[in-house]
Amino acid sequence: MRLKGVYPAHKKDGAPYFRASLTYRHKHISLGSFNDPETAHLAYLEGVNLLTDPDISLLQYSENALLSYEKWVCLLNFRDNGIYFGTPIYMGKRLFYYHLAPAKILKFDLDDLFYLSSHKIMCRGNHYFVADYGMQINLASRYGIKNYAVEGRDFRFLNGDSTDFRRENLEILNAYHGVRLTRQKNGQYVYTVRIHIRGDYLVGQYRSEEEAAVAYNKAIDILHKNGVRKNYTPNYIEGMSPSRYADIYTALKISSRIINYRPSTSPSNR
Repeated sequence: MRLKGVYPAHKKDGAPYFRASLTYRHKHISLGSFNDPETAHLAYLEGVNLLTDPDISLLQYSENALLSYEKWVCLLNFRDNGIYFGTPIYMGKRLFYYHLAPAKILKFDLDDLFYLSSHKIMCRGNHYFVADYGMQINLASRYGIKNYAVEGRDFRFLNGDSTDFRRENLEILNAYHGVRLTRQKNGQYVYTVRIHIRGDYLVGQYRSEEEAAVAYNKAIDILHKNGVRKNYTPNYIEGMSPSRYADIYTALKISSRIINYRPSTSPSNR
């Protein structure tokens, strides 16, 4: 007699295994694969309990559970909020929580729900990635944070919570390549531009962030004209007209070290 919620299957080499699944509110949900039918049935019962017992919470999850922590999140969200996601999302009132682990829960705006309900987040240290079209993409790039950005220098979480990715909590401090807001000895702040050739070279210091971004682009053009073949990513200054860009570009002064730089015979500059 087949146990409820258990479906036998075979691997490519012919070895048997057993799938557990259930149907709830007309939604068929796969619970995972197991080595024997008894364990698969117990997993099925665990899934049923999660969906039908309102007193069960994520705080009761333990490593002894047959279902994964992610599956617990998916099932409890379906029970409480009436929608099933394939990723470990639990809905809040004006935000949602993405549960990577019991001690690592990320917060997002509802605007990100469609994207993250179909993209699995991976974690390496404090860096988060999603798989998109076969590539790993830095999650922070969705918020204008560059891949090389450093927390506290290039961006910050306003409430101090580095797991809170709501846009109202993110402040971009340095939005452009090569541009850093720095404090001079007299206490005044300027935008310092550096570009990496074979080491960091100072391009100049400028009054506005937009001027600094254009200066970085001008430095790229000068270096390429001088024979440097390194690929740089130029800055795009949103909302700046071509005529305004041209005026700033022409007027900007660039360090003589950049203007006079000539590549050596090093393979890195060929």
